[in-house]
Amino acid sequence: MLRAVAFSVVYNIIVNNVFLDWEGGGIMGEFGSFGKVLIITGIILIIAGALFLFVNKIPFLGRLPGDIAVQKKNFSFYFPLTTCIIISIVLSIIMWLLGRK
Repeated sequence: MLRAVAFSVVYNIIVNNVFLDWEGGGIMGEFGSFGKVLIITGIILIIAGALFLFVNKIPFLGRLPGDIAVQKKNFSFYFPLTTCIIISIVLSIIMWLLGRK
């Protein structure tokens, strides 16, 4: 019962103060934009966390030709150069698509 009440209170605060008053003013006042930034940052962190969970499922990621790997007796160095370039290209295309009007 207490969980349901707490969930209901949090839900009402989020819906009434963030989504219904998204343009600012009202109850939110000066801290409204900061709250929006925190919510968006939280959503981005959740998405990034989900990506980290599933990145091991892609078998070729990190083992592409062009990735630099040096292993010596007491030293190892690994730099996924090709993987970084491919990820950069994919993210650039996604950002370009999202930024178009």
